[in-house]
Amino acid sequence: MTLTVDGIDALKQLAGSELGTSEWIDVTQDRIDGFADATGDHQWIHVDVEKAKAGPFGAPIAHGYLTLSLFIPLFTGLLDVRGVTTKVNYGLDKVRFPSPVTSGSRLRLVARLAEVQDVPGGVQIAVDGTIEIEGATKPACVLRSLSRFYA
Repeated sequence: MTLTVDGIDALKQLAGSELGTSEWIDVTQDRIDGFADATGDHQWIHVDVEKAKAGPFGAPIAHGYLTLSLFIPLFTGLLDVRGVTTKVNYGLDKVRFPSPVTSGSRLRLVARLAEVQDVPGGVQIAVDGTIEIEGATKPACVLRSLSRFYA
């Protein structure tokens, strides 16, 4: 369920709050192949289904950066900030990939709005996120994402 806030002042009030858990998103082989085509990373462990079945994970795995890129669609399902002119990705403070994501997996995001800091013309938020794999004991990705919202 998406939490909608109106403006930067309302966003500041959420600092330290849990944002919740997103809907599940499918990581299909088509998605993995599309990411490989977009990035030029066609390593066999991602795109050669038959060879990957005999590999260390028993199936093709998603690129770590594909998993990371899914943070955006998962996050936008959790928080919508209205009353701002611009929203930009500012970067990442920390990213880890504790567990591979095999083709056919489903992922979701659990997120917390860790910090909201003033910057010229707006605010910078830090979101602590854990991208979970359905049925797995370890997450696919743990990160701190930085974004800026301008008035």
